[in-house]
Amino acid sequence: MTISLVVDIGLALVVLSLALWIIAATTVYRAVIGFIVYGLLLAIVWVRLGAADVALTEAALGGGLTGLLLLGAAARLSHHECVPVFGRPAAGPVVGFRLLVGILCTLIAAGLAAVVLLLPEPAPSLASEVASNLPATGVGNPVTAVLLAYRAIDTLLEAVVLVPAMIGVWSLATDQGWSGRPGFLTPARRTSALTLLAQVLPPVGIVFGIHLFWIGADHPGGKFQAAVVLAAMWALVLLAGLREPPRVGSPPLRLAVVVGPLVFIGIGVSGIWLADAFLAYPAGYAKPMILAIEAVLTLSITVALVFLLAGPPAADRSADGRR
Repeated sequence: MTISLVVDIGLALVVLSLALWIIAATTVYRAVIGFIVYGLLLAIVWVRLGAADVALTEAALGGGLTGLLLLGAAARLSHHECVPVFGRPAAGPVVGFRLLVGILCTLIAAGLAAVVLLLPEPAPSLASEVASNLPATGVGNPVTAVLLAYRAIDTLLEAVVLVPAMIGVWSLATDQGWSGRPGFLTPARRTSALTLLAQVLPPVGIVFGIHLFWIGADHPGGKFQAAVVLAAMWALVLLAGLREPPRVGSPPLRLAVVVGPLVFIGIGVSGIWLADAFLAYPAGYAKPMILAIEAVLTLSITVALVFLLAGPPAADRSADGRR
C-alpha cells in the first residue's frame, strides 16, 4: 500500500465522518462551520482527482461563498433554534428530521456509488471529441471550451439565473427600506485586526482574481472563480466597515449586473448570422468572443454575488451615508 493510497483513504474517511457530524450537529452554526470545512476538504479531493478547475470552484463557491451565505442565515435563525434542556439539545421533530436527512443522504450516496461502480469498461466519455475539436475554439483549457462553446447555453442560463435570484433577495425588503443599503455586510463593531486585513488583503486578492480570469482560457481558472475572489475582497472591505454597501438602486451597479448576460446573449444571437447557429462562433474569432464573454461575466457575477451576500436593503439612508 503506497503513501498516496493511504492519504486518499484517510481523506475519504475524514470527509464521510465530517458529513455525518454536520447532519448530527446540535446547532445551525456548528453545521455551517462543518459545511465550510467540508467544502474545503472536497476541494482537496478534486485536486487529488486531477480536476483543478472543479477544485477551485468548490473552494470558492462551495466552501467560501455558500458558507458565508449560510453563516448569515444561521445568524438570523439563531433565535429560532430549540432551547437545550439540561445541557442537551431538545428532542422531538428535529431528531426525526435529522434522521430522515441522514437516510436520504445515504440513499443518494449509495445511488451515486452504484452508478460509478457499474459503469462499463471503458467508461463512456466525450473527452476525445473535446480534445479533437479544441483548436477550433482557440482556447487551451478544455473546461472553458465546454462551458463557452460546447454547452454555452447552460452557462448562459447559469449567468442569467443570478439576476432573478438577486431580485428575489431584494423583494424581501420592506417598503420603507427599499431605497436604502443592504445591512448584512455592515459590521456590528469594527476591530483593528479585521480593518488591517481588509486593507492588506484586497490588493493581492484583486490581482489574483484578475489572474484567474486571464489564465482561464488556457489553464485552470475562469470567470466564476475570479468573480468569487473579487466578490470576497469587496465583501471583506464592507465587513470591516471601510466602505458602505452599495445602494440597490444604483444605476451603474444594476447595469453591471445585467451587462454580462446581455453581452452573452448578443454574441449568441450574432452567431445566427455569422456562424449559422445561436451561440456559435465564426472561424478565427472564437477566442476573442469567448474572452469578451468571460470579461463581462466576471464583472456581472462579482456585483451580483456581493448584492446576494449583502441581502435586502435594510433601511433608507441620507446622502452622507448615515441614518
